[in-house]
Amino acid sequence: MIERGRATLAYHQASKHHLERYAPGPGHLDWANQPDPFRVYAGAPRTPLPLIVDRLDVGYGEVRAGRLPPPRPLDRPHIGALFELALGLAAWKAYGGSRWALRCNPSSGNLHPTEGYLVTPALSGLPAGVYHYVSREHLLEQRAALPQDAGFPAVLGLTSIVWREAWKYGLRAFRYCQLDTGHVIGALSFAAAALGWRVRLLDRPGEAALAAWLGVDRTTDRGDAEPELAECLLALETRAATEGPALTGLAEVLRQASWTGRANRLSREHRHWPGLDEVAQATALPDLLAEPAAVRVSVQPPRPLAHDHDLATLIRQRRSAQAYDGVTMLPAEVFLDIAARLLPGANSLPWTAWSWAPRVHLVLFVHRVEGMEPGLYLLLRDAEALPELKAALRPDWLWTKAGPAALPLYLLLPYDLRATAATLSCHQDIAADSCFAVAMLADFDGLEAAPWRYRLRHWEAGLVGQTLYLEAEAAGLRGTGIGCFFDDAVHRLLGLPTEGRWQVVYHFTVGGALEDARLTTLPPYPEEFRQRV
Repeated sequence: MIERGRATLAYHQASKHHLERYAPGPGHLDWANQPDPFRVYAGAPRTPLPLIVDRLDVGYGEVRAGRLPPPRPLDRPHIGALFELALGLAAWKAYGGSRWALRCNPSSGNLHPTEGYLVTPALSGLPAGVYHYVSREHLLEQRAALPQDAGFPAVLGLTSIVWREAWKYGLRAFRYCQLDTGHVIGALSFAAAALGWRVRLLDRPGEAALAAWLGVDRTTDRGDAEPELAECLLALETRAATEGPALTGLAEVLRQASWTGRANRLSREHRHWPGLDEVAQATALPDLLAEPAAVRVSVQPPRPLAHDHDLATLIRQRRSAQAYDGVTMLPAEVFLDIAARLLPGANSLPWTAWSWAPRVHLVLFVHRVEGMEPGLYLLLRDAEALPELKAALRPDWLWTKAGPAALPLYLLLPYDLRATAATLSCHQDIAADSCFAVAMLADFDGLEAAPWRYRLRHWEAGLVGQTLYLEAEAAGLRGTGIGCFFDDAVHRLLGLPTEGRWQVVYHFTVGGALEDARLTTLPPYPEEFRQRV
C-alpha cells in the first residue's frame, strides 16, 4: 500500500502546473479525435424516460434549508427526473456551423467523463436490471436483466472515462475526472431533493466489485472502446428506504445477471499518457473506506433568499461563466451566507450525501464583497483544523476573525489581490474580475498509507464547487470551476512546502457574468420527448 501511496503522490507532483511550464499535455487539440460526448451500448434494450421536472414545483430556498418535499414514488417517471436534473441535457448552444450540448452537471472543458448507472429492483414501468443513462436521448439502456422477484435496494453508480479528459488535458486528466465525480455526487444530491429523496455516498463495495456490478469490467462488451473506471456507489433513499442498502443481497442478485450491449468507441485514435493508468490503479478503492465520520456542525439557518427559485429551473440554467464584468458587488450578508452553506450542516445539501469529516478548506480571494475588506481569507470547513493550519501557514498572517461568531472565517491579509488571483489561476482574468475567487486546500495527511483518499479529496472539492454553482445562481451571479492553476505558486503564497501535507486541488470563482451574445441557445430535447408517458 505504501508503494501505491508513493505512486499517487508522485502523480500529483508530476501533474502540477508551474509558472514556467505546464503539466504534460497534448499542446494542441486533435479535433479529428475529439471524443464522442455520449457513450451508448449498442444492442442493449432501451427505455425512454418522460420529461416531468417542470411539474415538480420545489423551491431551492426550501431544500437548501433542509426542508424536502414529500417523497415522490420510486418509479420510471421520477427516476427519469432524477437523471435529467443530475446528468441530463440543460440546453444546446450553437455558433456558426457548430452545435454542442450543455448538461445539468458541470464538467472540465465540457468533456463529461462521468457516466451514470442505476441498479434497481422491478419498479413501475421499469424491469429489474442494471441500466446506463444516455443523456442525449434521455433514456436508460438495460445492460443486465435481473430476477424480477428479487428484493434488493435501488442504488446509483458512477464511472469515469479518463480518455475524454486526457484528449484535451493530458496527464492532469485523472484529477479532473475525480473533480467531476464530486460534482455529479452533488448534482445527484440536489436532484434527489427535488423528489423528496436523498442520496448517500457508500463506503463500499471496493472498486473491483463495483466494476463487476456495473458491467464495466466486461472486456468482451467493450471491445476496443475506451474503458470506464468504476468510481462510487450511492444509496438512493426514499422514506421507505432509510436504513442503508443490503449490499450482500445485491451482490448475490448481480451474480445471476444476464448482460447485453456493446460499448461504442469514442475516438478513432488515442494518445497514451504514462501515469494515468498507474494513478488509477494506485488509488483503487478498497472494500471498505475507513475514513473518520463527519461531526455535523451547527450552521446558522440560511438567510431567506431575496427571490426564491424553482429548483429544477435553477439547476437547468446553471452555466460556467466565461467572463466577468469586473464591477458587480456582492453584499456581505449574501457572501457570508454562501460561506455557511459550504459547511457540513446536519441537514444541508449536498452534505447529507457525504458521511466523512471535511478535509478540504477554502482560501478566499475577496475582491468585490460590499462591507468586507478586500484580501485573503481562510474558511475552515472543520474548525478543529485551526491549530494545524495556523502552524503550517505563514507566521505573519493576521488570523483576524471575520463574519458571524459561528462561522470559522479568518482574514489573513487585507490587500487587493486581484492580479495575484488571476496569475495563480493560469493568468485567467475570471479569477480577478469576479466578486471572489477560491483555492481549495486539501489535507493529504495519511494519503501515503491510504492512497484511495486522493479520490475522496477531489470528490469533496467537487461537492464544494457544485454548491458554489447553485448558490451563485441563486444570488443572481455565475460560478466557474477552474482546473488550471499553478499549484506550487499557491503554496508559496500561503507559506506551505510544495510537497507537504496541504495541497491545492481546485479553484473556483463567482461574479457577475458577461454573456456572449453571439451564441444561440436551443432546447435540450425535441418537443416530442415531452409526449412520453
